[in-house]
Amino acid sequence: MGDEVDVRLGARLAELRAERGWSLGELAERSGVSRSTLSRTERAEISPTASQLNRLCAVYGRTMSQLLSEIEPEPALLVRAAEQAIWEDTSSGFVRRSVSPPHAGLRGELVEGRLAAGAAIDYDRPPVPGLEQHIWVLDGTLEVTAQDVAQRLGAGDCLRLRVWGPTRFRCPGPEAVRYALVVVLP
Repeated sequence: MGDEVDVRLGARLAELRAERGWSLGELAERSGVSRSTLSRTERAEISPTASQLNRLCAVYGRTMSQLLSEIEPEPALLVRAAEQAIWEDTSSGFVRRSVSPPHAGLRGELVEGRLAAGAAIDYDRPPVPGLEQHIWVLDGTLEVTAQDVAQRLGAGDCLRLRVWGPTRFRCPGPEAVRYALVVVLP
């Protein structure tokens, strides 16, 4: 699945840049992602990391789910488990499943996240300032840091927050963590 998704994602990212009339250099300045990484991502030579994709989403004013939904066929009302889009950041050990299909007319979406033991994802900014998140740990342990406050969540725990600045998701182990993430646009 990865190669096909990377091709569609690269094409969509190139379209978004072209719509704004930005050069790769301008986008690199705005996003903090190197020009060469942006070029290779648009040509589907590499898959962006979760952090890089988050930076691009912030520049384009979209959540990750919104961006990923734009590269899928017409969204369905019902998405069977086998048809839910999965995206992997192999460099961080992060796997993201779009459980509920994002839709332009709706503000909420449901995502399943999995992080390998010892893995962490650092986001330097929210894709949309004030984004509301509900993080419900299904299995394992997850440490979430937002606004310089770290929270340790175990199975069954739920953290609700609005995201204004950097966040960090970390799985301290010893096993992987699986969590549900409800994202609501402000």
